[in-house]
Amino acid sequence: MTTHTSAIEVAGLRKSYGDHAVLAGIDLTVPAGTVYALLGPNGAGKTTTVRILSTLLRADGGEARVAGYDVLREADQVRASIGVTGQFSAVDEMLTGRENLRLMADLAHLGRRRAQAVAGRLLERFDLADAAGRRAVTYSGGMKRRLDLAMTLVPGPRLIFLDEPTTGLDPRSRRELWGIVRELVADGVTVFLTTQYLEEADQLADRIGVLDGGRLVAEGTAAELKRRVPGGHIELQAADGERMAELARQLPEASPNAAALTLTLPHDGSLTALRRLLQEIDDDGAVTGLTVHTPDLDDVFMALTGRPTTDELREEARI
Repeated sequence: MTTHTSAIEVAGLRKSYGDHAVLAGIDLTVPAGTVYALLGPNGAGKTTTVRILSTLLRADGGEARVAGYDVLREADQVRASIGVTGQFSAVDEMLTGRENLRLMADLAHLGRRRAQAVAGRLLERFDLADAAGRRAVTYSGGMKRRLDLAMTLVPGPRLIFLDEPTTGLDPRSRRELWGIVRELVADGVTVFLTTQYLEEADQLADRIGVLDGGRLVAEGTAAELKRRVPGGHIELQAADGERMAELARQLPEASPNAAALTLTLPHDGSLTALRRLLQEIDDDGAVTGLTVHTPDLDDVFMALTGRPTTDELREEARI
């Protein structure tokens, strides 16, 4: 089922707990060397999917191949091919940063010389070299998360699972981790990411799957998903009232706002539609500004799942 260009292929994956179907038959394919982000509200089945694909949980039905291996019949080969960074840090806070990496090297059966080289390289890459001799308990949240990801990379996996890796991090630490993910993909590593931060998926993912009610309700690039949601529009700023009236005659589908000297037109976010509009407008100074508004992933999430994002739910709970 898996080709050399696919890092993950899933068909009809199912998992239930009693009468509750957590996964109700999902299908997805992740090309090698890309980032695939799985979005969904709490309880949608994101972590369950990761646990099945990383051989930590047995599915009730369906097929899944990871790194070319069947997750059920070739679990050992799958484990040898992947790295997993879960929601909760695997860092031993009583060990130093270097000792944590050496521990992972021992578990991966690396030789002493190779383990030392790998640990040194990862400490440099994750900007932890200066803190290598300090116990991890003294690290900031962002440093611990970087160390956690570095530990995942000790065996050199070409496919890693990141299950909500930036939860609880401040914006700066989150963006630092995004940079690391981009570097990994540039090196050819495949990343399967679950996240509740829609901006994270927008920034990192080549393709996004939206999971809800145990089913994959939508899949595509961020741009493709945004085009599925109504509400995109272009706003033109007119030079004066007379020219706004002329533009309104040229563009009968536009909604004018005389007070703001603007006209709003429906727009699907495509370059073709924008070119068509520009061809209809005379370049005589009538338009002094143009803004393209497209739905964001928050709009997509709300439209597809019928509920606000987790961040919005948390905000409501604080009010």
